[in-house]
Amino acid sequence: MIKIHAFRPLMPPANLAARIACEPYDVISTQEARQRSAGNPDSFLHVVRSEIDLPPGTDPYACEVYETASRNLQAMIDKGLLCRTPSPGIWIYRQTFQGREQYGIVGCCDAAQYRTDRIKKHEKTRPDKEDDRTRHMLVCSAHAEPVFLTFRDTPTIQQLIDEDVRQAPLIDFVAADGVGHTVWATASADAYVAAFERLEALYIADGHHRTAGAERAATERQKSNPHHSGNEQYNRILAVMFPASQLRILAYNRVVSDLGGLTPEDLIERLRAVGDVVVTSDPVPPTSGSVCVYVDRRWHRLTFPPQSIDSRDPIASLDVSLLQSRVLEPLLGIRDPRTDSRIGFVGGIRGTTELENRVDSGEMSVAFSMYPTTIEQLLSVSDAGEIMPPKSTWFEPKLRSGLFVHEFEPG
Repeated sequence: MIKIHAFRPLMPPANLAARIACEPYDVISTQEARQRSAGNPDSFLHVVRSEIDLPPGTDPYACEVYETASRNLQAMIDKGLLCRTPSPGIWIYRQTFQGREQYGIVGCCDAAQYRTDRIKKHEKTRPDKEDDRTRHMLVCSAHAEPVFLTFRDTPTIQQLIDEDVRQAPLIDFVAADGVGHTVWATASADAYVAAFERLEALYIADGHHRTAGAERAATERQKSNPHHSGNEQYNRILAVMFPASQLRILAYNRVVSDLGGLTPEDLIERLRAVGDVVVTSDPVPPTSGSVCVYVDRRWHRLTFPPQSIDSRDPIASLDVSLLQSRVLEPLLGIRDPRTDSRIGFVGGIRGTTELENRVDSGEMSVAFSMYPTTIEQLLSVSDAGEIMPPKSTWFEPKLRSGLFVHEFEPG
């Protein structure tokens, strides 16, 4: 049984939402944040990337960064840039991009259900990034950005969404990147709470560090509260929850800086021992079980023998696993893609032209264009209690930050 809760968010006024809302903290660098917030003191980047208001070179994990974020958040509230809703509720958040739509339910989940694996993960988290998000939440006493969750579709929840989006939206704008963002209030929060109680699990799609940080923040607040009851807002995690069928995972491509002593001709010859190799003009793999390789200004398609892939193994059958175990480690010597500085990862939203540019410039020596991991593969890995290889999924579009903020009790 999944528990979700209505909540009373901070939200921007409709006429200012496009100016306030911003990219999530983890897809934008400090330098990019400085550039995109230039001339816009109302941008929510001043909360999620608050180091932009401090001298260049400031350690992004310094105490003053979190304190600045907290002050900036309070300043936005004081100026009316973020306003508390009159009453608690559940909200619908639609994203439109390249002719597609996805409708998420915005509410709070129980941090306790992350601990008991009702909210399932598929990635390892880094302690330093967990520390960062935990400190940001505790100093601000708020979840400034929601996590991106998914669930197996149910007709009941879809019917509720369909009914609620017939009314006029509260917020509706198209961001500079072409993604549309629309928000509705729901008619009955209780109906969604009851519908989610019939679900067995939620799955983290994007935001593993935020989810882990929210759980840690909840635990710290609980330890410091002698009157803890379990009903406090700090026990909850701000989330947008999407039906799995609506989501699209893009490829997470790979680039490698050198060929480990091989020539391009050597590499292609060794790939022929791994699978079928043909020259191709199409840099996108047509199916799972294949990968396109760009080296020496030419694309090749490598197809792994189908009979050699164990479809019963949710990890070993992933294309990123096949590439790692059959090419990157044995041929190029990359044993741990999490730590090897020779390998880089390029989100599919950047396209295969980016891969060509990285290789043609001499920055990298070879690029691998991947077939995207499917949402069903992600759910299967999570259900098995397994961890995906690093950089297996790239979700697009990203949630816009600044549309929903969940406050909780200060310490």
